[in-house]
Amino acid sequence: MTTGLPARAALIALDWGTSSLRAYRLDGAGRTLDTRHLPWGIMRLPQPLQDGAATPSGQSGFELAFEQACGDWLRAEPHLPVIACGMVGSAQGWQEAAYLDVPVDLERIGTLLTRVERNGATPVHIVPGLIQRHGLPNVMRGEETQVFGVLFDQGNDPADSVLIGLPGTHSKWVNARRGQVTHFDTFMTGEVYAALRGHTILGRTMVEAPTSDMAAFERGVKVAGVPAGRAGVLSTIFSTRALGLTGELAGVSQADYLSGLLIGHEICALADMLRLQGELPRIVLCGDDALCQRYIVALRHYGLGTPQLAQHATERGLWHLAVSAGLVPAPSSSETTS
Repeated sequence: MTTGLPARAALIALDWGTSSLRAYRLDGAGRTLDTRHLPWGIMRLPQPLQDGAATPSGQSGFELAFEQACGDWLRAEPHLPVIACGMVGSAQGWQEAAYLDVPVDLERIGTLLTRVERNGATPVHIVPGLIQRHGLPNVMRGEETQVFGVLFDQGNDPADSVLIGLPGTHSKWVNARRGQVTHFDTFMTGEVYAALRGHTILGRTMVEAPTSDMAAFERGVKVAGVPAGRAGVLSTIFSTRALGLTGELAGVSQADYLSGLLIGHEICALADMLRLQGELPRIVLCGDDALCQRYIVALRHYGLGTPQLAQHATERGLWHLAVSAGLVPAPSSSETTS
């Protein structure tokens, strides 16, 4: 975190999720000047002191977290607009932002921001989420901003069919074509991994390892593609424990094996869906570098090739949405190339 303000900013952008808050200070070309990471997700906010001496009366946890994230930035440059994405716009967030129905034009997202008034202080503009009503319902909040950032920074033919993978607690696979989000799928791979490791018998024989065992991970990735894997993930996950009991998998390797097994089932299912569609789109991955490398292993194994990697998609998406919404002017060509 930096505290000096040597460069002039144009926008404050917030990625505000369930467990954390990231704040970005961006210049007139959308370049990141400062970044802050705070533990104040919407389910764990700072609380005012009981005597109220240190905080204004009635100030909410959202206001307190907002002040810690960017209060000094706004005092130094009070003209700056603020845009936010993620669970801050959920029913449990600061103010609920609408869901937009898929398929949806990406450009439309920036015209439908929800404005949070702050008693005369700088308002916050919240990005809407997306909802998919056909088939089994599906929703996203925050990932739509990453998709926006990826597509607007790719510079490829907008008619291309693109599949954007967003690995994480709830992995999203988002289909986009001609500037539209057309479909998306959610895999709860990360959350299931954490739950199985921390709250089931599988975790009892796992031992913390100093480094990752990628051979064990790759062994797990391949399970979904073998005959035994056809029984599905509910059948194969117990092999994590059974391989340990038979002496075939050391305790320090079991967590990586389970990670590979779950990611492998996810990518195997994705590959089957793509083959049914009869089309293999260009694939772009966006997320934590180490996790993306694991997904690349699985994508290659199941015949989906090597994806492109997108960097800084959230802050880039927030910037482009702010431009689309008219919160900041579009940069000149000289600004974007300098």
